[in-house]
Amino acid sequence: MGRLVPAVTRALDVLELFLESEGPLSAPDVIRRLQLPRTTVHELLTTLAARSYLDPLPGQPGRYRLGVRTYQLGSRYAEQLDLAAEGQQVAREVAETCDETVHVAVLEDTDVIYIAKVDSTHAVRMVSAAGRRLPAHCTSVGKMLLASLTEDELERRFSDDASTAMSAATTLTLTAMTPDSITDPEVLRAELARTRERGVAVEHRESNPDVSCVAAPVRDSAGRVVAALSISVPMIRWSDRREEELARLAVEGADALSVRLGHRGRR
Repeated sequence: MGRLVPAVTRALDVLELFLESEGPLSAPDVIRRLQLPRTTVHELLTTLAARSYLDPLPGQPGRYRLGVRTYQLGSRYAEQLDLAAEGQQVAREVAETCDETVHVAVLEDTDVIYIAKVDSTHAVRMVSAAGRRLPAHCTSVGKMLLASLTEDELERRFSDDASTAMSAATTLTLTAMTPDSITDPEVLRAELARTRERGVAVEHRESNPDVSCVAAPVRDSAGRVVAALSISVPMIRWSDRREEELARLAVEGADALSVRLGHRGRR
C-alpha cells in the first residue's frame, strides 16, 4: 500500500470542511478547525484558489467558497454513476450480512422493476430475478416508492382517467397477487401513510404467500427517492424480532447506496 501524501491530505481536509459548513469559510476558520499552522493554511488556500477549487469572495479578503472545479468534478461523478451496478454492490454487502435475498427496485408507473438482486444461500429462499416487474402496491419496495410520491402523483398513477382519483369514491380495483394483497385504494393510502411515518415499508405475504419483506428508501444527491432496497425472507424464518433486525439492515443498506449516489446525511 502506497504512502499517503500529507500535503494532499491536508488540501482534501480543507475542501471537506465545506461539506459541513453552511457558507463561506475564512482562513482563521480553517486554522481553528484543522489545527494547522497559519502559514500552511494560507498556502493551501492559495493553491486551491489558483486551481479553481476555491473562489475568494469579492470584497471579503481571506474568505472562500467552493470553486467551479469542485462542481465539475461532482457533475462528472454523477454522469458516471450506474444505479444498477451500485445497487448490486450494496445488495451483495447486505446479503452477506443477513444471508437473505436482497433487491433494489425502481418505480415505473404503478409497477416496480427489480434492477439488482442477490440471493440468500439458504436452501429455502425467495425466487426472483433482476428485471422482473410487479405491482408496486403488493411489494415492500413498491410501498416505499409510492409513499415518496405526492398526493397528486399518486392520483395520476392510480387513476383510470383525469376525473378518477385514488379516493373512497373511486371504482379502481388494485390487482391482487395473493389473498393478503391490498385491493382497496383507501387501505393502500393508509398503509402508505404508515410507511412514511415509519421510514420503512413492510409487506407480509402480499406478493408471495410464503414471503415477507422490509424495504427502505434510496435517495440521490438532491434528496429525491429514486429506488428502494428490500430484504425478503421466507415465513419459516420470519418473526417480529427478525423484522426489526432486517428493517435496521435495510435502512443501513439504503443509506449506503444513497451515499454512493451523492446523498449527504441521513434520511
